[in-house]
Amino acid sequence: VQLQASGGGLVEAGGSLRLSCAASGRTFGSYEMGWFRQAPGKEREFVAAINWSGGSTRYLDSVKGRFTIFREYARNTVYLQMNSLKPEDTAVYYCAARVGATTVIGTRYDYWGQGTQVTVSS
Repeated sequence: VQLQASGGGLVEAGGSLRLSCAASGRTFGSYEMGWFRQAPGKEREFVAAINWSGGSTRYLDSVKGRFTIFREYARNTVYLQMNSLKPEDTAVYYCAARVGATTVIGTRYDYWGQGTQVTVSS
């Protein structure tokens, strides 16, 4: 599967962005999907994940209540709705896919999209 992430940009603190990750192929519904981010000088960290059915989600503690991951099967797309953005959310965001249970461990994902830059100004 190929993943194409988009939707990043520059936003003021308190603002919102919606990231999209479009997946190629007919088996989108088979994949667990995740979002990760990497800030300059920092390691990549897990942000959110959603299982194949959309019925189970997981979030990084610092984004709970602000970010929402959801998927749209008709469009083979997974989204990350980001509200109440903070400067510390600034990073390159990546989407990823795997077959298996949702996990926060990036190395267990099989497919990665290119990153999309999110910059939150104070």
